[in-house]
Amino acid sequence: MTLPRRRFLHLAAGAAALPVTARLARAQSYPARQITMIVPFAAGGPADTVGRILAERMRTSLGQTIVIENVPGAGGSIGVGRIARAAPDGYTFGMGISSTQVVNPVIYALPYDVQSDFEPITLIASNPHFIVAKKANPANDLKEFIAWLKANPDKATAGTAGAGSPPHIGAVFFQNLTGTRFGYVPYRGGGPAMQDLVAGQIDMMVDAPATVVPQLRAGTIKVYALAAKSRLASAPNVPTTDEAGLPGFHFSAWFTFLAPKDMPKPMVERLNAAAVEALADSGVRARLAEFGLDPFPREQQTPQAVTALLKAEIETWWPIIKAAKIKGD
Repeated sequence: MTLPRRRFLHLAAGAAALPVTARLARAQSYPARQITMIVPFAAGGPADTVGRILAERMRTSLGQTIVIENVPGAGGSIGVGRIARAAPDGYTFGMGISSTQVVNPVIYALPYDVQSDFEPITLIASNPHFIVAKKANPANDLKEFIAWLKANPDKATAGTAGAGSPPHIGAVFFQNLTGTRFGYVPYRGGGPAMQDLVAGQIDMMVDAPATVVPQLRAGTIKVYALAAKSRLASAPNVPTTDEAGLPGFHFSAWFTFLAPKDMPKPMVERLNAAAVEALADSGVRARLAEFGLDPFPREQQTPQAVTALLKAEIETWWPIIKAAKIKGD
């Protein structure tokens, strides 16, 4: 057993050992101070954007400020590990995404178990990804871009938010489906990767609307297609991959809130209620839609739905990820 996991179990056991009356009293007065939300990626990326939108609204419900702590590195596993090791006192929770909860257990030796070392809070939203390139690329549409990649094998580079991140997994499947060959450049988050794409330091990305749409509007990159069955309201002029000549290439990521194992149920319920209230807010939904984020239906905004989705995703993706032989940073 590794040191981080031993420390986690010690903290969890300590919280559980409190007298029942003390735990109930603490839960009833919760929250009494500032709360920290850990986002396991760099500022400016999709996860950071989602976290900040939700945190701003949740503080109204909770009556306390929620401070974002960005903990990037190792495909988000460092930040998620910080959530697992936090004291389960209600004052630290964080975000997990599809890659940190489904991909990372395959490509990293993690000091925590994604299925048993957390208290799920709620599903938040999902979003499809775009296929984008630096503005200087000569291709004007997706078919031309694929042709350019085929004419320049092993010369192009795709930016990722780390090994196993959604941009990495998306690019791997794009590569497999198109028969193209290019290299990967890992970053500590989607924000830094997008900065280098805008600067022309890398050639392409398969990335989320939160980082793509602002650059699309600014005209700083080329956006070839959306990997979804229907167009995005915030980018109505961008064709889907089906329309652009790559039928069947559909790729999206999802976001969830997690707490350390053994956080008292009333605290989990309080955080869940604040998140659900935020997701029902018309202003929040409008901001999420602006970045191509689709909140999960109300009936799926539960801890039980997080557990069910994670189980289903693991059963679907683990064999595929293992076959791709992706290695951690």
